[in-house]
Amino acid sequence: MLTNDTGRRKKDDPEESEPDTDSGSETEEEVDSDPEAEVEAETDSPETVDRVPPAEAMRNAVEQLTELLGRSPESVSALRPTENGWTAQVEVLEIERIPETTSVLASYEVALSADGQLLGYERGKRYTRAQVDQNDR
Repeated sequence: MLTNDTGRRKKDDPEESEPDTDSGSETEEEVDSDPEAEVEAETDSPETVDRVPPAEAMRNAVEQLTELLGRSPESVSALRPTENGWTAQVEVLEIERIPETTSVLASYEVALSADGQLLGYERGKRYTRAQVDQNDR
């Protein structure tokens, strides 16, 4: 390696593309690019997903499921945040009967994106309105 009397590389050194570590100073471009790269890495991570608030997620689940099924849900019995958004458990009246205690309801699991858009749904168990879960004893 070619050096001058200060210990720095000379301009004709073939390794001159490496930064000068003796001066302790960084170029303006180097200083500006590092924080931007960190910000981009933070926004791409799944931990920084901006979710809609829980109440809005519940409303979105009810509205979008109503549009798809043509029936209005009776209630949202569960709402959980997930890695990619929300999962809701929605109770829907499937068959209306008299007396009401014999009406048939179904429990739907609804997947919502972080911004509250419906990603998918699946009907789970069906039950009569009068039916009580065995775990509630």
